[in-house]
Amino acid sequence: MPKTILIVDDEEDLVKVTTFRLKSLGYNVAAGVNGQEALDLIKEKRPDLVLLDLRLPVMDGRDVCKAVKANPELKDIPIVMFTASTEQISVQAKEAGADGFLVKPFEQEQLIAVLDKFLKGGP
Repeated sequence: MPKTILIVDDEEDLVKVTTFRLKSLGYNVAAGVNGQEALDLIKEKRPDLVLLDLRLPVMDGRDVCKAVKANPELKDIPIVMFTASTEQISVQAKEAGADGFLVKPFEQEQLIAVLDKFLKGGP
């Protein structure tokens, strides 16, 4: 059964492109556009990996990450945060409890490296 990746970003184009890339690699993909939706989808779908934007409407990506990592049932789901701002992303991702980070726009090779790291063995 293919692994499921949740991508959450308020930039529709980025979600479309990344969803296409992930599906072409054989993954199931779920998508959300704000922090509350991200939290709801994580609880509902239990994805194998979450790609989470740092800056989201309704609920900030940092708060989503902290909530997931504080939940004993969800804390082992890897979360990779991303943002267009390179400033402090590593610090902010670490403070939120994220497992990794990417800087937007990211290349397919960077995305694949993250997938390989957290989803060893592919889809």
